[in-house]
Amino acid sequence: MTSPSLAISARNLTLTLGQSGTPVEILRGIDLDVRTGEIVALLGPSGSGKSSLMAVLSGLERASGGTLQVAGQNFATMGEDALALARRGQIGIVLQAFHLLPTMTALENVATPMELSGASDVRARARAELEAVGLGHRLDHYPQQLSGGEQQRVAIARAIASRPQLIFADEPTGNLDVATGHDIIDLLFSRREETGATLLVITHDPELAARCGRVVTIEDGRIASDTGG
Repeated sequence: MTSPSLAISARNLTLTLGQSGTPVEILRGIDLDVRTGEIVALLGPSGSGKSSLMAVLSGLERASGGTLQVAGQNFATMGEDALALARRGQIGIVLQAFHLLPTMTALENVATPMELSGASDVRARARAELEAVGLGHRLDHYPQQLSGGEQQRVAIARAIASRPQLIFADEPTGNLDVATGHDIIDLLFSRREETGATLLVITHDPELAARCGRVVTIEDGRIASDTGG
């Protein structure tokens, strides 16, 4: 079991992709502990493996080897269906591509994941979360009717509406202008502070990394440096 003080505990974590004849090693033995409530920035050049690491840690991708405890659950031994169930209500994910459902309104995009997790009063909770991120006047708008910054606000509301223990954000400002990006980061940090969640952020932005309590640098599928240990 993971210590109650640890949100994530990974040992010798590996990820190999590709056909058996031409396997590609993406992660090459990652050892990482993340304390509950910690804010961690993941840095590294393109192709270093940081997005793949986040995918494994968040349960979107299954590791090829090693051990992985996330929020007290053994992610290393779970299949895809079990990982999907484990994520529901426990893990929030914010991606730079937004991944909003185009046929759903902002309100429905936030409410639907909570419905799938069996939560109650989901529309009221979704409305409150969207109001908290400044979109109370855009509840019934579809993604194509929203600006990039507004879509990212919906994505953040969706990720944290269920009050997850863990929030993962992969380049959350990558598609936004500088001013909007700063607003989005301020919003993400303030909402995380209110919930006390553990936050992992992939970024190329040194200013954003400086706001995190810990910086982990990934190079060639391995941890090259870690200010937290």
